[in-house]
Amino acid sequence: MSVVAQESLGALLWRLWRDPAAWITTTDIFVVLIAVSLPWSTSLVAIFAVAALVTMAPAFDAKAFLQSLKRPISIMPVALFALALVGTLWSDAPWPARFYAVNPAVKLLVLPVLFYHFERSARGLWVFVAFLVSCTLLMAMSWIVAFHPDLTLKTFDPQRGIFVKNYIDQSQEFALCAVALAYPVISLLRARRIRPALLLGAIALSLVVNMAFVIVSRTAMVTMPIMLAVFALLHLKWRTNVIIACAVMALAALAWVASPQLRKTTGTFLRDYQLYKEKNIPTSIGLRLEYWQKSMRLFAEAPIIGHGTGSTRGLFEQAAVGQVGAAADVVGNPHNQTLNIAVQWGVVGIVVLYAMWLSHLLLFRGEGLVAWIGLLVVVQNIFTSLFNSHLFDFHEGWMYVLGVGVAGGMVLKAGSRESRPESGAFVRS
Repeated sequence: MSVVAQESLGALLWRLWRDPAAWITTTDIFVVLIAVSLPWSTSLVAIFAVAALVTMAPAFDAKAFLQSLKRPISIMPVALFALALVGTLWSDAPWPARFYAVNPAVKLLVLPVLFYHFERSARGLWVFVAFLVSCTLLMAMSWIVAFHPDLTLKTFDPQRGIFVKNYIDQSQEFALCAVALAYPVISLLRARRIRPALLLGAIALSLVVNMAFVIVSRTAMVTMPIMLAVFALLHLKWRTNVIIACAVMALAALAWVASPQLRKTTGTFLRDYQLYKEKNIPTSIGLRLEYWQKSMRLFAEAPIIGHGTGSTRGLFEQAAVGQVGAAADVVGNPHNQTLNIAVQWGVVGIVVLYAMWLSHLLLFRGEGLVAWIGLLVVVQNIFTSLFNSHLFDFHEGWMYVLGVGVAGGMVLKAGSRESRPESGAFVRS
């Protein structure tokens, strides 16, 4: 009996091994695990990403994938990586620094693969639900750590309300989830499905309240209203927009009065700028202004193809000679995605970057929850990249790759499904 059972198990495993659908499901699970682990860990994201790519191999159709690479949404991320790789040839930085600077662009190669996979998978929504659940749990831990700081896992440079990672990453996650939930909440209310609408609305409100009373990054404070404005312009009537705008201003005023943390974060804008301008103290805003000024000068020196991959730190070291205060600070990242690329790869790099963003924006110009999520991910990345190099940062870069890749594949699948009946009708006629 056991021999028969063993043979049956072996036959089952062999059948699953040869079943493309089983491998697609396995890949889906690993992508879901990437979404779950992204708010908590960097190493787990890398492990699950490699596992997802490996499990794609048995069901991989090379011809179909190469065909999909012809689309601008896939060409542009690959072109940006290729430029980073080729840019090592004219850089004056040491070779280890050149290859290290290529690493942030490697994740962009996953985008075409995700487009290809989720154009065939039916489980893309699992990824977004997993990310929302994971961020909701992180929000709960943020509240706990705010009242019990000894429970944080950040033993080095602990921050109020931060269980893992940092307040910038956490704010990006919470802002994205809170604004993304606006679409399903409005849709559910219009369909008179009050209970699920209240549940999702409560989660969104909890995320916003956490940012108001526990901790929030200044980047999120600036970009979140922009994302809300995009939603209002696309999905709400002007009268509704006026009512919501009044309600938001009233709530913002209430939060301002009730939250010392919010007033403190907002107050640092003017204070940091004054300290930088009047005393040359290297504050956060002062350093950014210094980085941007130097980057513009460096860009002007090599405007076409830039100074090469990994050259930024060496150039900043040269510019810091004989300087004091904020002007003496040296970085390898000017905290602006456009300038980061401009210094290394000039106008060529800027064109490729903006062509990629534009192609992804156009991909999500349709209606529906998935198109809204994809559009929001791109909009958030574009505007937060004014203050950071978020496309090349690990956490925010993976948020972009995962969000755009999964949503893009789902949108492409829906588009091909809608076009099939039309083509069939044409043949029959």
